[in-house]
Amino acid sequence: MSSVRDVLTPEALGLIAAVHRTGSLAAAARELGVVPSALTYRVRQMEDALDVLLFDRSSRQARLTEAGHELLREGNRLLIELDAVAHRVRRVATGWEPQLTITADGVISSTTLFELCEAFYALDPPTRLRIRSETLSGTWETLVSGQADLAIGCVVEVTQSRGILNRSMGQLAFVYVVAPHHPLAGVEGSISDELLQQHRAVAVADTTLRGSGMSIGLLGGQDVLTVPTMQHKLEAQLRGMGCGFLPECLARPYIAAGRLVVKAVDRPRSPVAMSYAWRGATAAAVKKGGKAATTSTSPGAPGRALSWWLGQLASPLTQLALLEPHHSV
Repeated sequence: MSSVRDVLTPEALGLIAAVHRTGSLAAAARELGVVPSALTYRVRQMEDALDVLLFDRSSRQARLTEAGHELLREGNRLLIELDAVAHRVRRVATGWEPQLTITADGVISSTTLFELCEAFYALDPPTRLRIRSETLSGTWETLVSGQADLAIGCVVEVTQSRGILNRSMGQLAFVYVVAPHHPLAGVEGSISDELLQQHRAVAVADTTLRGSGMSIGLLGGQDVLTVPTMQHKLEAQLRGMGCGFLPECLARPYIAAGRLVVKAVDRPRSPVAMSYAWRGATAAAVKKGGKAATTSTSPGAPGRALSWWLGQLASPLTQLALLEPHHSV
């Protein structure tokens, strides 16, 4: 007995459609230019492989059974998908990557990121996008480990790694904030480390899989509430569950609304240099000013999808938008 994969070919599915359309095996055979016995044999092969009857032969017309109708429906869907695969393969051959994985740090504006995704899809590319969210050194690690092709918002001091290049995208300023009802809200003047140590800090967990990761702005012996994302950290500090540094752009609307209070501390946090980095590109392949990067035939050159993203990220306006999240209060 033939296997299902052997008999359920695009040609065989076309035979079923022809019989259903013409109403009989003989008429379908004439339309397809084959002898009726050959068509009957192919139908029997499919029925044997599937162990079902595809046609009700109790009447003069060949009527599809429920199983036959289902095979026809699913067969048509498979044929459409085969056409789509062929289309994608042809376009990938022109320089588009089958898939592009982008890692964005949690401080990156998701609104701007998805606006870029919309603009990318407007090109009707065959490339599938996969977006990941990581934190601190985890963002860089996904790139180095080969789990991502592009990393946006690297906050660690990047090191030279073979096949990886990076570009600066600006600095991220931080402010120390607490909720108005937090005990530190009423403290006058600059707050010392000794006083901060007596209050719980809120920290975002580093998503690195290597070592213990980074810890920024924490004091030894201080109680810490660790949360998965910057949004969770904001929520915890709005509730007065702890205190700590937040990106100024993220905290700004809540400060203006009186829901967060900025406090001076003895050891303020310096602005953090942010960058974006990518795999398999050459410096000459990237143009500045927001124009699409060129596609090179050299093995290390970026594909058309990565080139487009690098062209967008080279724009100072895009960099600013990615570092300026917009949030409703």
